[in-house]
Amino acid sequence: MIRIIAFTIIYIFSIIVSNAQVKTEEILVNNQAIQLPGTLTYTKEKSPLIIWVHGSGGVNRDGNQPQYIKQFREAINKQNIAFFSYDKRTSNPKNASFLKDGVYISDFIFDIQEVVNNFKNDKRFASIILIGHSQGSLVAMKALNNVDKYISLAGAGEIIDKIFVRQLAAKDPKIKEPLEAHFKELKETGSIKNVSPNLAGLFSKTNQAFWLSWIKLSPLVEIKKVTIPTLIINGDKDLQVLITDAEALKKAKPNAEYAIIENMNHVLKEVNDEDNLKSYYSPDYPLSKKLIKTIVTFVKK
Repeated sequence: MIRIIAFTIIYIFSIIVSNAQVKTEEILVNNQAIQLPGTLTYTKEKSPLIIWVHGSGGVNRDGNQPQYIKQFREAINKQNIAFFSYDKRTSNPKNASFLKDGVYISDFIFDIQEVVNNFKNDKRFASIILIGHSQGSLVAMKALNNVDKYISLAGAGEIIDKIFVRQLAAKDPKIKEPLEAHFKELKETGSIKNVSPNLAGLFSKTNQAFWLSWIKLSPLVEIKKVTIPTLIINGDKDLQVLITDAEALKKAKPNAEYAIIENMNHVLKEVNDEDNLKSYYSPDYPLSKKLIKTIVTFVKK
């Protein structure tokens, strides 16, 4: 009994010590008037630092409802890798007045450049690695100055108009033709004169400007410009970005490392088909362990 009690005390103490080793700092990065508050966590100095580059939408530093970024942070810190994620400009209410005239893909690129600048001379970290998730895969490709390694995580392998048409047409085939027509007009003329009522929200004037800024960038062109060590990852349960996207990126950059993660979906959870969509709305689904193992091996190489 005494031995059991002693073991329990030692075990509890080891957990407390382990948790105490994770240092946390709240850091505010300013890109002119835009505020990008974030969280830095690390266990020791001279460790690699991963910086997260968000996917589309108003994503906060934890990954909103499914909390996949928070789960990633906790898992990666256990491997003695530092991690920083921030509230995307579109998720921070304090930025609202500056976003009323719209947002451009270049805004997200400038944001991550400022974040990297914040850490580039920080002697606590041995290297900087950008992980670009979904939309962030392309954004990160454009912000690799002062970065040592790059990871494309669920990154598109086509220009965004083709990806978007594919995603929406899978839910409603009738929408494919008008979507393609609108994107074609937008690319050729810079605007859409008569927007279909069913697509009015997607193609408002401010959204047209955003789409136009995004469709000018091809991930297959941009990844060829990347000169640092690169890892391309996708999950085989991803409903939004397909394995063919990862294959296209790999073909465009043959010297990149490449991994398809079994049973991982777009929000990095390990799921079966039944729970795939449910995992988008709950933190209860586990992050893919194979994802963490793959990234840790690449980062520490």
